[in-house]
Amino acid sequence: MIKHISLTLITISILFLSFSTGALLPIGSHMPMQDNKMLDVSGKEVSMKDAMKGNGVVVIFSSNTCPYVIKNQDRITTLADFATKLNFGVIILNSNEAYRDKEESYEAMKEYAVENKMNCFYTVDKNSEVADAFGANRTPECFLFDKNMKLAYHGAIDDNPTDATAVTRRYLADAMSQLSNNKEVTMKESKSVGCGIKRKKV
Repeated sequence: MIKHISLTLITISILFLSFSTGALLPIGSHMPMQDNKMLDVSGKEVSMKDAMKGNGVVVIFSSNTCPYVIKNQDRITTLADFATKLNFGVIILNSNEAYRDKEESYEAMKEYAVENKMNCFYTVDKNSEVADAFGANRTPECFLFDKNMKLAYHGAIDDNPTDATAVTRRYLADAMSQLSNNKEVTMKESKSVGCGIKRKKV
């Protein structure tokens, strides 16, 4: 019995270490790994700094298969168009390294991008390095950086991840609007609801 409990605890510890992240990036922090080049579905190597525009950049951790991402994909596409109008760049990162040889492969990402007519960068976060640096743990999970590359908002797209028709607060869009008008973001953080990022076991 004791031996069984010990083995169970060891297994849980290994799983925790395999999927643990770094500390969550605090609001006001300068963007880490901004020059890190990642493979985009276009075949080009791009960084988050490359994606930045005059007012800043939106970084979204996403995937091909998470049901929450699929429910929000149209919203993400709309947000990317909105961001462009407000002079923000958008880059989406796939950090599901544990599934990289399966449904989160680079080829699968390219197919997903075409099927969903993605209108922004969609890149491979190799070994979940950027997700670890940000402390990101969900898909979708959003980080909005201002023109000085400082974190202005982190969290969900809006207040209803499962039903677009029931949304009452558009957190990310509101934050972009405020920044573009040189105003302080009033809602700086919200809770991301989605699938856990699948990090590679060590």
